[in-house]
Amino acid sequence: MDLIINVVDNNGKSIVNLSGEIDAYTAPQLKEALLPLTNVDGHTVEVNMENVNYMDSTGLGVFISALKSTKENNSHLKLVNLQDRVSRLFKITGLNEVININATIKGGSE
Repeated sequence: MDLIINVVDNNGKSIVNLSGEIDAYTAPQLKEALLPLTNVDGHTVEVNMENVNYMDSTGLGVFISALKSTKENNSHLKLVNLQDRVSRLFKITGLNEVININATIKGGSE
């Protein structure tokens, strides 16, 4: 399955709507779309993952790179609407402690 990336800019905030799967095949295109948004000082990047039904460790790597970029560029990263299956990856790895993740879980209960 592919990954569809739709970026909407809204007054100093970019909303990145993702749909599909984040894996070794699609992660490079996500990184290419996401990292430039985190390079803007004071910019907020909100990633809506409501329609992401699968993500592997390659996807986690992209979000780690984006987080590192936000720290270097004084910008902000927030992940919202994670499905339970994807949310568990962040919890298992402890990344939910360092990445701002909205508590709203779609597609199952915790």
